[in-house]
Amino acid sequence: MIPTSEKCALTLAAVVALLTCVLLQGAQAGVVEDFNHVERCKDSLYMGTPPRGYLSNSFTRICQRYQDKPRYVTLYDTHKHIPIYSAYTFKKSDGEKKVDFPWMFEPQLASEKSSSNMEPFPQSSSMHMNFEDTQAVLEDYADVVQYERGQLNPDEHQSDPLDKASTYSLTNVVPQIREFNMGPWAEHQDLIRKRLNNYCRGKAFVVTGVTTSGHTIRRNNLDRVAIPEYVWSAYCCIEFDQNAPYFVRYKFPVYAAYGMNDRVNNHMVEVPLKNLEKFLKGRMDVDKNFQIFYNDCVPNN
Repeated sequence: MIPTSEKCALTLAAVVALLTCVLLQGAQAGVVEDFNHVERCKDSLYMGTPPRGYLSNSFTRICQRYQDKPRYVTLYDTHKHIPIYSAYTFKKSDGEKKVDFPWMFEPQLASEKSSSNMEPFPQSSSMHMNFEDTQAVLEDYADVVQYERGQLNPDEHQSDPLDKASTYSLTNVVPQIREFNMGPWAEHQDLIRKRLNNYCRGKAFVVTGVTTSGHTIRRNNLDRVAIPEYVWSAYCCIEFDQNAPYFVRYKFPVYAAYGMNDRVNNHMVEVPLKNLEKFLKGRMDVDKNFQIFYNDCVPNN
């Protein structure tokens, strides 16, 4: 017969083991409650802290995992079927854009029992309705020639082939007007790539997001994918070249930009971070404490 004290010890051990198992499973999940652990993409965020101040509770946090490794984070709107923002660490890159990666979806948005890794869309044209309910699918972009799939975490800002591949998830994509996507937006992404390549000496954190206005891509008489009114981006690099020319140096450690997703009035405007946050407060459902980077990317000295 097992003494009572030993029974308690065994019970406690079983509980601890169960809790450990549950916690480990949670840490592996692609869809997460928070980004507070390395396995939940914490390293993609400056000081491990995501943008704060979003008032909606309907957004879903995705740790974008590819081949069992966390790559970047996305705050996703499962009703409008677009990311609200993606946050990632910039990697020095030659700017080469890969186009041979398959487009992927996020299984866990549809079912908690599904894989925590993004997966390529199946070859057959039909997706299970659960997936279409929670996210955009390839058919949503099939017959809208005026829009391009604009990556919030662009492959040109990554160097590792697997990191590049992970940017080809539709949960990282918003519909961008072709003229904006191939013009001002592409030029801005290249400008930031060159600036961070040349003058950032440490790790650079980037957050790229959108505002929406009610316009949507429709398919089969249903509103399917929200069309952003503005696309914005901000970077944070606290270790930078102190001897850089002034016209570059004043844009460190942090700077931002926004542009209208439009055919004509679509130029990108570079502004200080606080100016961007003020601009966004008037166009998004956020509170007065809305903040993109922890402590505005000011290091604690």
